[in-house]
Amino acid sequence: MWQVQNAAAQVVQHVLLQGRNLDRALEQAQRSRRDWTPARLAALQDLSFGTVRFYGRLRALLAELAHKPVSDPRLQHLLLVALYQLFYGKSAHHAIVDHAVKAAREINPRTAGLTNAILRNALRERESLWAKTETDEAARFNHPAWWIAQLRRQYGAHAEAVLEAGNQHPPMVLRVNQRVTTATAYLERLTAAEIGAKQIGPTALLLEKPVGVDRLPGFFDGVVSVQDAGAQLAAPLLDVHEGMRVLDACAAPGGKTAHILELAQVEMLALDKDEQRLTRVAENLQRLKLPGQLRVGDAAHPESWWDGQPFERILADVPCSASGVVRRHPDIKWLRRPEDVTGFAAQQSGILSALWRLLAQDGKLLYATCSVFAQENEQVIANFLDDHPDAQRLPLALPDHSQGQILPNEQRDGFFYALLHKTA
Repeated sequence: MWQVQNAAAQVVQHVLLQGRNLDRALEQAQRSRRDWTPARLAALQDLSFGTVRFYGRLRALLAELAHKPVSDPRLQHLLLVALYQLFYGKSAHHAIVDHAVKAAREINPRTAGLTNAILRNALRERESLWAKTETDEAARFNHPAWWIAQLRRQYGAHAEAVLEAGNQHPPMVLRVNQRVTTATAYLERLTAAEIGAKQIGPTALLLEKPVGVDRLPGFFDGVVSVQDAGAQLAAPLLDVHEGMRVLDACAAPGGKTAHILELAQVEMLALDKDEQRLTRVAENLQRLKLPGQLRVGDAAHPESWWDGQPFERILADVPCSASGVVRRHPDIKWLRRPEDVTGFAAQQSGILSALWRLLAQDGKLLYATCSVFAQENEQVIANFLDDHPDAQRLPLALPDHSQGQILPNEQRDGFFYALLHKTA
């Protein structure tokens, strides 16, 4: 187990110290350990994600335990991993400490004693340490201080629920392909396969526990897809009809593209500036047996790819801070900076204005982000409406009577939607 601790510490160090993407750092670590059992690889993922997810608290705990900052970054991140196990895990405490001491010895034999002392003190002073770190908001909510302040300004008393949701394990939700079957019928297939689930939307099924897609009946035959319940709102909101010319800008990985095509037979163009990511759209459409034209291009600069024919519907699922999906990508909250949000807002405004020129008269454009920050959402739309007298914002039927901002909860991630109508 000490090898898993050491590998997780390396992944966490790559993320928190070097600013690398957690998914990619973990993938590289797992790829270099192909001889490991699936159980060990799963443990590596749990330790890596868990340590990054609760980094705020773990960092504060380590600061209380160490008389001075731990200078060796390898040892520092190993201790964070071990503290995650002691405070959030279920393994035997003595085994965690013993393995961590061995892992520290592999890093530097002289650090074994320090590691043993810190972790045994953590066990002896567990309750008092936790109480001491409660006064540190970044520790208490496991988000950076600027993020906490931003949410409090926007959501007031609801901010803590948003922060808490950001620390949960993400739900696994399925989207049933209504061209093939119904949610009720597929729920019966899940029951027969001994997979617990419940219906939470017209085509959305929430699983009791995540499972591999290889266990999902009919997945490889295009019967069902994995897509968050909040993301499943996009395609119906776009109000597509048979034969329409539709653009899905920033389409990768293609979940919303496919959902639109499941709802109606349309002339679909799926656009993304990243050619490699566009291959995932192609794979999704191929698995679901759905038609669609794919094109590499920058939504902010349509002159390089647009044929001049207007679209009756446009989905603008723009790049954003991803602040609504941090439980799936916990590295985001520690790597983002306030100025990043400002940069995204400027990029979003540019894309929205560029795509508006491509929309047909009387057409509709759905602006979407997976952000909970108003700067990327309401403020972008308000500024756009001020600058475009031919744009009208339409009301949306959304959960919890939302006007556009959907907050994360136990069933869905955080999203924002605004439907714009191009008037005469």
